[in-house]
Amino acid sequence: MSIRLIALDIDDTLLDSQGKLLPNTITTIKKVTTSGIKVVLCSGRPLAGVKPYDAALGIDGDDQYAITYNGAVIESVSGRVVAKHLVKNEDYRKMTSYAQHQQIAFNVLDEHSLIYTADHDVNRITVVQAWENSAGLLIRTPDELPDNFEIAKGLFVGEKDQLDAIEAGVRATFGQDFYVVRAGQNFLELMNPVVNKGQALKDLAMALHLSANEVMAVGDERNDIPMFKFAGTAVAMGNGIELAKLNADYVTDTNDNDGLAKAIQKFALN
Repeated sequence: MSIRLIALDIDDTLLDSQGKLLPNTITTIKKVTTSGIKVVLCSGRPLAGVKPYDAALGIDGDDQYAITYNGAVIESVSGRVVAKHLVKNEDYRKMTSYAQHQQIAFNVLDEHSLIYTADHDVNRITVVQAWENSAGLLIRTPDELPDNFEIAKGLFVGEKDQLDAIEAGVRATFGQDFYVVRAGQNFLELMNPVVNKGQALKDLAMALHLSANEVMAVGDERNDIPMFKFAGTAVAMGNGIELAKLNADYVTDTNDNDGLAKAIQKFALN
């Protein structure tokens, strides 16, 4: 069966190591979308952080889609929500309290691309996160927000060694009730337990009446592995972590050496 949908991680997959779109990436993706293949960006980012790349790739309209917040929200590029799975206010409070007790930086994203943190000394990674995603950054404690305030995901943020030190404890505390995933060195994320990129991709494919064999997924990190398990064609970037490569059908070149374009040409434009 031919590929009809290509699901792409953004950081270190769609983008090179400098956070840029390579010219050949843009050309190749525009070629596949022109041929009728859907390209769906699948990211931990909110929609505000995905839209600039969709725009650069010529992906727009209410019949084009994005999987955001690592799968917590499936929406059209125009912002029409197809499905969402949020975290309740009481659980958001528990996460915030745990972070304060552990003295680790913590922030949350709501479904409208806004970042909230109860940390008055805002961690530099949170600031960069807000800037990279064109997201508003608000300093609010749980008591300063409505009782019905729900989040798309919570993020423990910090340097690699800081998160390495707390990861086991976070998983022991929250792993039974939430999807916990390390999304790169600086983010340890908690989401609704039904959430992951793979489940969201499966749900979107079903809504579009596509089979797994018609789906190709490309990524580089642990949070991309659920996509690999669903997609008929799973491609890991050459710069990806070893675990991602072990779970892929094929390992392409690196993100600095046109790995994404090469993979698309091999599997979708051959």
